[in-house]
Amino acid sequence: MEKFFKLKANNTTVTTEIVAGLTTFFAMSYILFVNPQILSLTGMPSQAVFLATIISSAVGTLIMGLFANVPYALAPGMGLNAFFTYTVVFALGFSWQQALALVFICGVINILITVTKIRKLIILAIPDVLQHAIGGGIGVFVAYVGLKNAGFLQFTSEASSIVSVNGQALKAGAETFKGGLTSVVSNGGIVPALVNFTQPGAIVALIGLLLMAVLVVKRVPGAVLIGIVVTTLVGIPFGVTSLHVSSADSIGHALGQLHVTFGAAFGPEGMGSLFSTTNKILLSIMTIFAFSFSDIFDTLGTFIGTGRRTGIFSEADQDALAHGSGFSSKMDRALFADSIATGVGSIFGSSNVTTYVESAAGIAAGGRTGLTAVVVAVAFLLSSLFAPLIAVVPTQAVAPALIMVGVMMMSSFKQVDWDDLSEAIPAFMASIVMGFVYNISYGIAAGFIFYTLIKLITGKAKEIHPVLAIVTIGFILNFVFLAII
Repeated sequence: MEKFFKLKANNTTVTTEIVAGLTTFFAMSYILFVNPQILSLTGMPSQAVFLATIISSAVGTLIMGLFANVPYALAPGMGLNAFFTYTVVFALGFSWQQALALVFICGVINILITVTKIRKLIILAIPDVLQHAIGGGIGVFVAYVGLKNAGFLQFTSEASSIVSVNGQALKAGAETFKGGLTSVVSNGGIVPALVNFTQPGAIVALIGLLLMAVLVVKRVPGAVLIGIVVTTLVGIPFGVTSLHVSSADSIGHALGQLHVTFGAAFGPEGMGSLFSTTNKILLSIMTIFAFSFSDIFDTLGTFIGTGRRTGIFSEADQDALAHGSGFSSKMDRALFADSIATGVGSIFGSSNVTTYVESAAGIAAGGRTGLTAVVVAVAFLLSSLFAPLIAVVPTQAVAPALIMVGVMMMSSFKQVDWDDLSEAIPAFMASIVMGFVYNISYGIAAGFIFYTLIKLITGKAKEIHPVLAIVTIGFILNFVFLAII
């Protein structure tokens, strides 16, 4: 194990890697229950999606650990699963089988651009200022997720600001909604505020945050995982941690439904009908483009934001990425592992699989090698048997860990020259915007667009890498497409 994962060379131990793996798993285990909830709205059997989520996450993470030897975990991406359901199926009219076929094609494209080094060229084209900004932006994003999940924030919207309810435009005077109230979309009229801490969940999360801050500052080994466990226990008397064990998400139910989604992407209702009508060909191509762009830059943002600061991708590895051939660097192998996972997920019945930003929680706990990823993969496989027990850990117990990780990652901001507005503006767009719009890819897009614009108007167009210029144009076209649909 020492020789395979090079533990000593990475200044880590088996115990540290196991703790880091469990920390990452608990930070992202919510996807086991959220992904089926979102994708089942399309008509997919929820238990089949539950098992597909486990399989795709375990396979992708295992490849990441054994092939790339890096501590990153993969699972169906939040945001991408919502795009799958609400945009591709509901808005564009694709069946869920066709949507899975689109995801599979996206996976194939990701493999091709990884093997042909296009992904590597994109990484090498990103200027240092944006790399540092993306690192800090990931911290802002993770911390904001933690604050929201902790229940520290409440949002108030005026009636005039409500854009849609349950995916449909709000009708004036409507008082009841068929099927109940499932979603509300509001525009800029929504106002965030701090809760008054009368809710048990917010109180438990606050206790967890205070505890974890002390443990982290005191450099207690396994501080993040200890914080999650203790906060879970604290939540019991508050009624936040539910000890009710349900068999709803179980291996027995899932196996009985998996045949419905397994291979559905290639059936007559999937790939067989996807390009059968000419009016859907262009729409399919643009949808694949949107899927691929989000998937690619979610992953690149996570790698750049966490790997550079922690030394997971060392200077030697970055040099191998730039000048090596084949899979000579860890980054090359990590990108390949990530691209494989989406294809696997679509075959079993899940939306795009991507590298999770919650991996930063395990990295903060000391994870430095693929052993961390292997532990996460094993935990995912075991979750098929113990899902009801995993569900006992409340969101409020994990939220403080995300806030602490966000704080740690913001150290990247010190590398940005904030007095130089030509650097500060793109850096702001690539970082702060990332958190506020709740999307890694869109933050990167904003940074790229403003960086390119400023270089053009200051007469420094030659400093824009050709690949960066092409990707920026791609982002603009992607936003135009999303606006049209």
